[in-house]
Amino acid sequence: MLALRLARGSRPLVLLRRLSVTAAAAGTGFLLLSTVGHAAGHPSAADESLVRLLWCAAPLAATAQFAVSTARTDPAARLQRGMTAAGLGPLRLTLLATVSTALTCFLGVLLALLAFLRLRGDLGGPTSLGVNSDLLGAGHPVPLVGALLLLTIVPLTAAAATAVSLRPRDEAGSPEAGSRPRTAPPSGLPWGIALAAAGLAIEAYTSRGAHTPGGLLPLPGRLVGSPPGVLAGWALSTFGLVLAGPGLVHLCGRLLCAGRPGALRLLSGRVLQEESHRLGRPLGVLCAVASAAYAAVKVYEASASSPFGPLTGIGAAVVLACVTASALTAAVESRSARAHTTAALRRLGASASVLHRAAALRFLALALVLAPLTWTVAEMATLPLVH
Repeated sequence: MLALRLARGSRPLVLLRRLSVTAAAAGTGFLLLSTVGHAAGHPSAADESLVRLLWCAAPLAATAQFAVSTARTDPAARLQRGMTAAGLGPLRLTLLATVSTALTCFLGVLLALLAFLRLRGDLGGPTSLGVNSDLLGAGHPVPLVGALLLLTIVPLTAAAATAVSLRPRDEAGSPEAGSRPRTAPPSGLPWGIALAAAGLAIEAYTSRGAHTPGGLLPLPGRLVGSPPGVLAGWALSTFGLVLAGPGLVHLCGRLLCAGRPGALRLLSGRVLQEESHRLGRPLGVLCAVASAAYAAVKVYEASASSPFGPLTGIGAAVVLACVTASALTAAVESRSARAHTTAALRRLGASASVLHRAAALRFLALALVLAPLTWTVAEMATLPLVH
């Protein structure tokens, strides 16, 4: 009840973020339901249905990440003055954020279930919107209990990720305590690059020309070998970029501070080094998804027939929207964390134009380092798919 009251009293921007999480959960839930419909309509194609279900892991992970980033920036999840006296300590605030995330995602999967049943014609009336009935298994009974159990994966995953991310920490090790070092982990950047390279090698070895069954995000083109092997290669490359994200952001800050930097370069570089842990992971995920999107476009252009279907578009839209929104939310969180520093700089005489130029310089440094790396990974991932 408290979570619902806080949701009603939230500001419009906070409500918009929660509605966005609901929309993402609805898209992911619809994709999960489509795998159930396909399995019901094609009982002999169990392998293809399993591939469709495995591809749902990408939008599910993106939805969970977006839900966590939204919960982190929610004012209701922050410890305010007087809350401890009222019985709302860090543990209960984490529980409140977890419940709010679960309710938001539950609303989304409920909407997905209604849309799925309507498009199949189970609620009366013909199917609409030009959706291919074969994609949803129209005309074949769907096990409702199994579908509902599958749908619970979305709110449970998002709630668990929120609870782990917002769990109370010791003051000495918390980010707010200011104990986080300015240097990135020694192992993050090299291990991330190594994992990305290993994933590309696995993909190149296992993708040699056999056709993968069509599905949610089908592996198109001339693919041979094991589809799970190709999927594992992509997942490993993605994890490598995510792991290397904080180190790459920290490297951008080091490059800005190299030599004899002026005040503008020094300010921009120090901010990137300080915020590398907060910005690195969302930016790493964004780079990984951008490289995958680039590879998909290249495959689409090289294919004689259309290798992607409408469900692929839904999955891609969910992933791209979630990772982009997560990166923007991390930037907003970083700006809020620097509010006291910004106010101090303004009191010392720093003009608004200087702060804006420092922000533009940070963006330019990140683009100059991350964009070529993303393009290189995308090109290397595309080679075994189009040749």
